[in-house]
Amino acid sequence: MKVLRPKAVYALVGLSPMQVWRLRRAGRFPEPIQLGVNSKGFIKEEIDAWIETRVAERDARRPQLPNNS
Repeated sequence: MKVLRPKAVYALVGLSPMQVWRLRRAGRFPEPIQLGVNSKGFIKEEIDAWIETRVAERDARRPQLPNNS
């Protein structure tokens, strides 16, 4: 299990800290874990799963082409 610091997560998902905070508040983004008194981090696998879900949602909205086999 790998832990990513917040700045790395923002760069990975292409969102600002405020956008991530809003998604977290809405229950639509993984919550960080407490690493120390003043530090937090995100579980990489949870962030990867969040990204995969976004891709699946996008793909589900695309019209399917007919299979001419």
